[in-house]
Amino acid sequence: MKLLLVVPDPRLAQSFVDYLAAMGLQCEQTLDDANRVSIWLVDESLWSKAEPEVLRFLAEPLHPRYQEAAWLHGDTQVKFAPNKRSNNSLAQLLSRTGPVNVSVLIACVLIYILTALNVPVLAALSFPPQLSQLLGLNFWRVFTPALLHFSLMHLVFNLFWWWYLSSMVERERGSGRLLLIVLLAAALPNLMQFFASGPYFGGLSGVVYALFAYVWLSGRLNPAGGMSLPDGMAVLMLVWLVLGFTGVLGPVANLAHLGGGLIGLVQAMWDRQRVSH
Repeated sequence: MKLLLVVPDPRLAQSFVDYLAAMGLQCEQTLDDANRVSIWLVDESLWSKAEPEVLRFLAEPLHPRYQEAAWLHGDTQVKFAPNKRSNNSLAQLLSRTGPVNVSVLIACVLIYILTALNVPVLAALSFPPQLSQLLGLNFWRVFTPALLHFSLMHLVFNLFWWWYLSSMVERERGSGRLLLIVLLAAALPNLMQFFASGPYFGGLSGVVYALFAYVWLSGRLNPAGGMSLPDGMAVLMLVWLVLGFTGVLGPVANLAHLGGGLIGLVQAMWDRQRVSH
C-alpha cells in the first residue's frame, strides 16, 4: 500500500475515500490518537491515477463532489468513533491545532478586516522603506509583512494551507519548532524580497512555502514521524514557483517564496541531523 495523504478530519477523509472508490481506487484508512486519518492506496500501481485526485482534493477539500460521492457510494459499515466535539466547530478546530497556529490565523484575519475598514495599520506593519528603520522599536516590521493580505482570495488560500500544514508541525514538533519556522520564514524571505523589489509586498506565502518544504522533506526523511505530503504536491509547488518567476502569474513575491522553501528544507535536514545524533 502507498500513503496518499493525512487528513485532520475523519469526515473529510471518509468522503474522499468514497470518491476514490467510485473511481475504482480502493483505499484503507488508519486513525491515530490525534484523530487524524491516514489514507492508503491499496494498489500502488494505480498511483498515477490517484495522484491528480489527491492534488485536487488538497486544493478544494470542501467541494460538493466529495459529499455527493459519500451519499452515492459511501460504505455504511465504515464508521469512526463518535466525537463529542463534532458539533462545536471552534472546539473541533482548536483540538487539532495549537496556540501558534491559532494566533497567526486570528492575526491575519483581524489585520485584513482592519485594513478593509481603512484603519491605518499598514504603516505600522509593512516593511519600511529603509533598512535602518528596522533598528530600535520598529524591528517587528521585518516579520509583520507576512500577516498582510490585500485580497480575500489571497487571505483564504494562504490561511487554508497555513492551518493544514502548521497544525501537523505543531502537533508533531511542538509550538516552539513551528514558531521558529514562522519567524525565520517571515524575516529572511522578507529581506530577500525587499532587496529585489522594495518594501511593497505582503502575505503569508513565504511561510506557507517553508511549511510545505518542511513537511514534505520531513516525511521523506522520517516516514514514521507523523508528517507527510505526496511527492506530486512538491512537484506542483515547484512548478508554481517557477511560473511565478516567469511573470505568468503577475506580480508575485517570488524571492519570499523561494526563501521560505529553502528555509523549510534546511530546517527539515537540521532536525533530522539532531535526531540522528
